[in-house]
Amino acid sequence: MSVPAVRWAYSFVDRPAEHFARACAFWTAVTDTSLSEPRGEREEFVTLLAKDADACVKVQGVAGGAGGAHLDLAVADVPGLVGAALKLGAETAAEHDGWAVLRSPAGQLFCAVPWQGESVRPPVAGGSRLDQVCVDVPRSAYDAEVAFWTGLLPDWASRPGSRPEFHVLAPPPGLPVRILLQRLDEGDTVRAHLDLACGTGIGSVRARHERLGAEPVAEASHWTVMRDPAGGLYCLTARDPETGGLPAAS
Repeated sequence: MSVPAVRWAYSFVDRPAEHFARACAFWTAVTDTSLSEPRGEREEFVTLLAKDADACVKVQGVAGGAGGAHLDLAVADVPGLVGAALKLGAETAAEHDGWAVLRSPAGQLFCAVPWQGESVRPPVAGGSRLDQVCVDVPRSAYDAEVAFWTGLLPDWASRPGSRPEFHVLAPPPGLPVRILLQRLDEGDTVRAHLDLACGTGIGSVRARHERLGAEPVAEASHWTVMRDPAGGLYCLTARDPETGGLPAAS
């Protein structure tokens, strides 16, 4: 099966509509970007505009639920990507003029959107780079989800992660975001959050985020779980913000 190549990808910060302004203020500060004009029927979408680079992060105010994160995959052939995803087990969640919302076999939403020529990845900002969407997958759906994303992204490097419960899909050079699939031992609902690579400066990045209104939730050896001012969870990781590589073993 031929699958159209993903030419760019956007990380979406999905937050409750009532906290949309807080999310926009925080994530523009974190990524050193500025806001586009809002769009959508409820003015629920904005793009975070990078300096001297192409945008790769957007914010959405969602009408119901706590929000989370999702990916927009930009391709030259949207119908081709939609068709390939459906053959691999996805479902159509919504169809729009020129783009579509899809649901992976485990239930994770993502979008197929037209590529607009984006090619220049934004630089590291404030000591970190938002470069990963982590999809937390129930154990019962994990193997099928790994197979789905591996089939949908055949030119991405699909490999086991640093821990048994991780699987990484790393894009070709130049694309701004990768996917981490994480197997959950509890729960039956898929969800997603954003990860920022901070390298050895994770402590200073955390302090900066706290000054911007975020709060720490939990800490592990190589990452810290944070809650942004809009109530959404995300992680700061010790991966290298330039390469995405893991920290050296201590």
